[in-house]
Amino acid sequence: MRILVTGGAGYVGSHVVKALGEEGCDILVLDNLSTGHDWAVLHGILVKGDLSDKALVNEVIEDFSPDAVMHFAAFIQVEESVHEPLKYYRNNMVNTLNLLEVMKENGVKNFIFSSTAAVYGIPEKMPVDEGAPLNPINPYGSSKVAVEMLLKGLSGSGDVRYIALRYFNVAGADPQGRIGQAYRQSTHLITRALKTAKGEFDELSIYGNDYATPDGTCIRDYIHVDDLADAHVMALSYLIHEKRSEVFNCGYGHGYSVRQVVKVVKEITGVDFKVKETSRRVGDPPVLVAGNAKVRKTLNWNPRHDDLGYIVRTAWDWERKLEIP
Repeated sequence: MRILVTGGAGYVGSHVVKALGEEGCDILVLDNLSTGHDWAVLHGILVKGDLSDKALVNEVIEDFSPDAVMHFAAFIQVEESVHEPLKYYRNNMVNTLNLLEVMKENGVKNFIFSSTAAVYGIPEKMPVDEGAPLNPINPYGSSKVAVEMLLKGLSGSGDVRYIALRYFNVAGADPQGRIGQAYRQSTHLITRALKTAKGEFDELSIYGNDYATPDGTCIRDYIHVDDLADAHVMALSYLIHEKRSEVFNCGYGHGYSVRQVVKVVKEITGVDFKVKETSRRVGDPPVLVAGNAKVRKTLNWNPRHDDLGYIVRTAWDWERKLEIP
């Protein structure tokens, strides 16, 4: 099977490329390398380019003739999206529209979309399932909702078949130490905590200690990146064989508080780094946990790494060897 992977040199995209390569797929990665890295592409061919360049996108799709497109090329930093909304709407919405237009022109119908739990905003019920209202509270989440709505319309017209995977908190790294999270300015809790343990930061900030949770800090659903990659491969197979558009949450269905995560990071690293508790951030829900019954039943997805210690250990092993050029 021939798969075009946009953003395949990034964190999640590179792990999906790894999983696709292990399945024997023929892969072409299109990435502008703004946050990705050429060394992270373990299989296939890498073409450096941006989705804003429709002529290039058309040339790539014409020449490669993919059976499906898997789309990861998005900006993902929530706080940055609040300060630079146009940047997010242009890349996450407009560039996705460019890609879908070129796909339609070349008769490519199968599309896997990297979405996010940010589409839910602050859910009223927990765990949150795929039928919950979409109520994003930042431009990042809004840009993802806009693409999901576009895909729904295109699916209804017969122009595309799609699966949107709504990620919760992705963490961990390749257990063989080949690839992992390598953002220059990561805001993810586990990565920030590990970098603090390494000495890259003087202290780790905890935002809010008075939430209505057992220890007062936010609770999140952490999923190992390899389990997420497996879900993508299964989603692709489902889409090709069943020819049905779907939306799935990707999480383990339970969560850990910020304090619990910090405790595990300190235990695994052996470093008692400084933690500073500060005020809440605007828009942080107290609890965000995936309702995952649908993805388990429909795709027969059974995660292999539902263990916070394993997630942190693989991320720590990767972090200790990481040098971002």
